[in-house]
Amino acid sequence: MSTVRRRRLYHEDVDGEKFEHLDSGGSGGLNEPLLSNDAYGNSQRFYDDDDVDDWTEKKRNEELVWTNIFSRLIAQWVQWFANVVLGSGTWLGSFFSRTLTGHQGNNQKVVALNLSPLQEERLQNLQRRLEVPFDGTRPDHQESLKALWHAVFPDRELAGLISDQWKEMGWQGPDPSTDFRGGGFISLENLLFFAKKYPKSFQRLLHKQEGKRSAWEYPFAVAGINISFMLTQMLDLRSAKPSSLSATNFLKILAEDEMAFDMLFCVAFEMLDAQWLAKHASYMEFNEVLKATRMQLEKELSLEDVSCVQDLPGYSLLSQ
Repeated sequence: MSTVRRRRLYHEDVDGEKFEHLDSGGSGGLNEPLLSNDAYGNSQRFYDDDDVDDWTEKKRNEELVWTNIFSRLIAQWVQWFANVVLGSGTWLGSFFSRTLTGHQGNNQKVVALNLSPLQEERLQNLQRRLEVPFDGTRPDHQESLKALWHAVFPDRELAGLISDQWKEMGWQGPDPSTDFRGGGFISLENLLFFAKKYPKSFQRLLHKQEGKRSAWEYPFAVAGINISFMLTQMLDLRSAKPSSLSATNFLKILAEDEMAFDMLFCVAFEMLDAQWLAKHASYMEFNEVLKATRMQLEKELSLEDVSCVQDLPGYSLLSQ
């Protein structure tokens, strides 16, 4: 693994700090870990939901459940009081209704959103992309793999679709098709988009050119597959109508840019690497870094003045 040093990259997070160590206890994880044997011959997988299964986390989750139950009971009483006693048409009744709506949204992180025809169309297109598994026997998938190679190494000939050369891009073995599993074909599309749209950033992250690096670095291409899968879960894209706060804000961005998911992938990759450096992380800590990246993305997507991916603070990390 390259030990070339790289300069530190920063962007301000929503609290005004520069990549502080984030609490990685955020909810959500991969339904299916995407790694089996790692590049160093171990059986470690990048992402495992059981890594938060400790007593403190359980206690916190139980407290949150009871808090939500009591919040809903109080909210129902307030709604009844506003509608029946005060009347929803009165000023005070309207105040209670607005307060109730905001309170429920903050606790449950669920937002009602009526999708426009354009949002519906683009969401469905994205969901269709997510349903396509990678198939190494399909000629178009083979051509996409070759296109990725030539975008990354334009002056080098590829020996074949199965070759030890692929390890130089951060695949775990000579056959990249064995690494896709839960990521699907869209993760290859994301990597190819990143390589073509932001080649300087792509090359910098691939070759680990800046910063004090661990002796055990994350494999670049496989990390990209994990990022694609993480974004799918974070944005609730397999639901018929995503309703989380991050998802609804993303759908507004998607209405402005059909390639918003691919753009967000590029930002997420840069953020993950910056988190990696800030935490002085090594291979075994990839789970923690990926969770911290997800938490930071959720914060940035919640900012009121974000209407496109370029408005995210993390976008400033990218260079073409």
